[in-house]
Amino acid sequence: MAQLTDRQIEAAQRRGAKARALETRAASARYDAVSGRIAVELTNGCAFVFPAQAAEGLQRATAAQLAQVEILGAGSGLRWESLDVDLSVPDLLAGVFGTRAWQASQAGRSRSAAKAEAARANGRKGGRPRKAG
Repeated sequence: MAQLTDRQIEAAQRRGAKARALETRAASARYDAVSGRIAVELTNGCAFVFPAQAAEGLQRATAAQLAQVEILGAGSGLRWESLDVDLSVPDLLAGVFGTRAWQASQAGRSRSAAKAEAARANGRKGGRPRKAG
């Protein structure tokens, strides 16, 4: 294996510093049991929250498990060791809360009282109209 020169090491350090300055990374994360959300403070001074139930792998977690959130690496992800769940900070910021397949399986799963009543009313009318064609 070739030895790294001082110039290569300095160049790598400059690239790392640039990446740390430009990339969105987590500085801290915590679970807020009152709201049921994960709160993430970013290295750039911004913060964001998301409902724990919205993320793949966290739906059935207890409050104690959710509170054990850790920062991965240099802030690129969140980890719940006991749940074996890792989430990417850039993906979370982009609204990606799981794999494509998992997110697709969650579509239309609203369980509001209004939706339930609308479904019952539709059923009393004979159900959903058949599609033409």
